[in-house]
Amino acid sequence: MPHTEAQIVNVKTGTLVELNTPGELWIRGYCVMLGYWGEPQKTEETIGQDKWYKTGDIAVMDKQGFCKIVGRSKDMIIRGGENIYPAELEDFFHTHPQVQEVQVVGVKDYRMGEEICACIRLKKGEKTTEEEIKAFCKGKISHFKIPRYVVFVTNFPLTVSGKIQKFKLREQMEQHLNL
Repeated sequence: MPHTEAQIVNVKTGTLVELNTPGELWIRGYCVMLGYWGEPQKTEETIGQDKWYKTGDIAVMDKQGFCKIVGRSKDMIIRGGENIYPAELEDFFHTHPQVQEVQVVGVKDYRMGEEICACIRLKKGEKTTEEEIKAFCKGKISHFKIPRYVVFVTNFPLTVSGKIQKFKLREQMEQHLNL
């Protein structure tokens, strides 16, 4: 957009990330709101003194300057210090011939902080096992990104507009897995 700046930032250090490295997308310009009405603390958390708006989107920029949103910072899973982006894993699982739909969430874990839980809805008439799904991952994605838990579901918790409620799904999985 004209008269708008964008940068991708390492949230921990506040510095720009290298090309092809995920970070939080920040924007600044005339299109950015001045703040949240009557909520100065929320405004301060979201919009810095320098007027950069922290979108909460995790993005990657390539060498041509194209930016791709790869997830949300609130959805990011931190497993043993490694940042794992659910959207990346969901894209991967959609390549499995038996998978209709998948949502990846982080569930609490005493030792690792969080563990990966893949909630998979299979195509009609298809059957597979947790072990077969994990075997499908081996050699195709990093070993630390292979989900510890694979749960087969028939539906996902939705808002009235049909958007998946990941926070409710996370709660359901923690309850289902007795965590």
